[in-house]
This record gives sequence, structure tokens and C-alpha cells, in this order.
Amino acid sequence: MPPSAPRRIAHLDMDAFFASVELLQYPELRGQPVVVGGRGTPPPERRPDGSLACARLRDYVGRGVVTTSTYEARALGVFSAMGIMKSAQLAPDAVLLPANFDAYRHYSRLFKAAVAGIAPHIEDRGIDEIYIDLGEVPGETRAIAQAIKDAVRAATGLSCSIAVAPNKLLAKIGSDLEKPDGLTVLGIDDVATRIWPLPARKINGIGPKANDKLARLGIRTIGELAGAAPEFLVAHFGRSSGEWLWRVARGIDERPVETSSEPRSVSRETTFERDLHARQDKAQLTEIFTWLCLRVADDLTRKGYASRTIGIKLRFDDFQTVTRDLTLPAPTADGAAIRRAAGECLRRVPLERRIRLLGVRAGALCPLQEVAAETAMRQQELRFDEPA
Repeated sequence: MPPSAPRRIAHLDMDAFFASVELLQYPELRGQPVVVGGRGTPPPERRPDGSLACARLRDYVGRGVVTTSTYEARALGVFSAMGIMKSAQLAPDAVLLPANFDAYRHYSRLFKAAVAGIAPHIEDRGIDEIYIDLGEVPGETRAIAQAIKDAVRAATGLSCSIAVAPNKLLAKIGSDLEKPDGLTVLGIDDVATRIWPLPARKINGIGPKANDKLARLGIRTIGELAGAAPEFLVAHFGRSSGEWLWRVARGIDERPVETSSEPRSVSRETTFERDLHARQDKAQLTEIFTWLCLRVADDLTRKGYASRTIGIKLRFDDFQTVTRDLTLPAPTADGAAIRRAAGECLRRVPLERRIRLLGVRAGALCPLQEVAAETAMRQQELRFDEPA
């Protein structure tokens, strides 16, 4: 039997997606540092002469967080989930725009439909990124990737970065190598030259704390991680995590592209740049908590699900992790309802230590169509029960 051909898996990531969608509406802001976020941020207004009057970071009053930023703003140190007040210290003249999730969902549907017209085997990973199995798509790899990029731009007017590799791990890393508007093709032979020089944190799954621990052990790059003995990694990270680190540093990943699996849960979490105090940093924590809930709601709506169970996850400065869950009387995908339920969960946790990670999870999912059908049925039953 001849050996099977290497897998061709692509990771496509839209470039600064939310900000790029905003620039479609306000093209005169291209090339400027632009930040999206902040509750209550006013939308731009057209002056009589046609020029655009925008809010600036320095004008913001509150404890909002950055939803996303353009590459020009990122060059100044402004990234998503950062407090806007801190961002204003780094880029006071940056333009501040309100988030428009209806528009983001619209363009998300457009770019995914454009990709599906060329390569239908897609794993949806979020509003702005997908994995694509190119195994059954005829043609030369780079030409296929370019055709996908061209289709996305034609459908949306937006650029994306794509990488094709033998597995999801390398494709995910590769899509970030030549941003924005990148096209990268990687093989296993490229791991030593293109992957090993990168920081260890470039591996999806190595978070800030794991990265810090690796640095304390003298491991800063993926190549140095690949050179570590497996027993050394197991001794410091445990068997499961240690063996995983050893594999991924060598570019080993056998996960398939999941094109039709039903999600069991939807979650969003963030690790803070510094540990936050429940009272001293209450306003910032509240804003981030609400932002996470709204992102979970957006993910549910985009995927077509509602949730019966809402949960939270907290990791404290001593690395203790705590979770709490609440079962709802009826499934929901509404951001305000998720925020209320998550808040009930949060009130059941003693907040005596500083917090380093905060997460929100929606579980026990059911399709929105079923929820709508059940609601309609209940309403019909109520009408039948009304006295004549």
C-alpha cells in the first residue's frame, strides 16, 4: 500500500476583524490607530463639511475594555481585553469606536460562505477564524490558499491571513507569521527553521503562567522546548501536560478538522496582565466580566444555540481554580440573561484573593430552533387554556 499523502490543513484568521469591519464604514480612518470598545462610546458623526468627528481614547471616562484594535494601535501596545484607561496612556490620540456585533456577525457569515464555496470542510473556531481541510480540494496548495484569500476579499472587502500545514497546530502558528494579509505554507521540514525560533507562547495552549514557568526553567523558545527531555517536562508539568509540551514542540498534532461535531459548551476567558483585586479593581473586573458574557452570547447566537447552564471560572493568585454553575429555568442566548446568571454564580465565590483569570461558560446547549419551537408551543397551549 502506498504511503498516504500528507494532510493539508489551513487556518484562516481575519485580520484585525472587528476593527477592519469598522474601517469599511469609515475608510478615512485607515492607517490610523483605531480602538473598538468601551461601553457608551459614541459613534462617529459627520460634520457639515463631510469630515468625521470621532471620540479619542483620551476622552473616555469609565472602566471599559478594548474589544479589538487596528495594527497601528497594536504597534503602540494596545491589545484586546486591555483596560481603556490604560490604553489611553499608551495611545491617547487613538480613535475610539463603539462595537457593532451585528455587523461583525454579518461579515463573519460572508467570509465563511466564500470559503465554503471552494473548500466545504470547515471547522468553525469563532467569529473571525476557521480551520479548513484541503485534502479533497484539487490543485496546488499555494494556489488554493490564494484563491480562498481572493474569495474572502471579494465577498467582504477584507483581508485575511492563511497558513496551510500538515496539522492544525502548525497551521494556527503559521497564520500569524506573515500578518496582515499573509499566505504561509509549512511542512514538517520547516519546523526547525520557522517554528523553533519562535517564543514558546506562540503555541496555542501555552498561556502566560505556563510561559513564565518555562522561562524560569530556561526555556524561552519552541526550539528550546523541543530540546528538553520528556522526563524533565513531565517532572515539572505533570504527565499529561509534559507529554503534550514535548509533542507540540516537535510539530506533532493528530487532531482532525471537526466539520460537524455538536458543541458541548461555549466559553470565553481572559488572563489579566496583572492580578486584579475584587474591591480595588471592581470597576475593571465588572467591565471585563460583562464583556465576556456578551462574547459568549454572541458565540451562541452565531452557532445557533441557547444554553441551559451558565458557569464561571476563577483562577486566583495562588493558582487555585474555582468554578460555579447555575441551571436556568429556560435556555437562553441573551447577553443580559447570561450576565445575570453569571453574576449569581460569582456571588457564591469568596473573593478574598486577587484574581488572575476570569471565564464565563455556557453549557447544556440546545439548538435555537428547538427553543423557538418550544416557546411557540407553550404560547399556543396558553391560548388554548384561556377561558372562552
